[in-house]
Amino acid sequence: VQLVESGGGSVRAGGSLTLYCAASRFFPCMGWFRQAPGNRREGLARVDSDGTIGYEDSVKGRASISDDGAKSTLYLRIDNLKPEDTAMYYCVADLPFNGYCGRPVVDFYYRGQGTQVTVS
Repeated sequence: VQLVESGGGSVRAGGSLTLYCAASRFFPCMGWFRQAPGNRREGLARVDSDGTIGYEDSVKGRASISDDGAKSTLYLRIDNLKPEDTAMYYCVADLPFNGYCGRPVVDFYYRGQGTQVTVS
């Protein structure tokens, strides 16, 4: 099972980035979290098995999560980037339990290697 992120890089404050996640198989539950050095994992966005989309407050209004329809590629676009958005961004995936993607996105079972985003 592989989740491979790309699209990270260095960007100026106020700019935008789109992150990509290529999945080696279909996962009903997918999302993104980030982690900066010394900080805890911070959930960002998720797409659940019924198509419900959710955003955490840290990126609500600035982020958009989407997929290619088959969840073989997951996207996360973040606008108006701020220095505090600097972190390693991880694509994560999980399997539903009793039909629901019940776990917090930071606890999803499958995780990619991450892509670094640096905002200055």
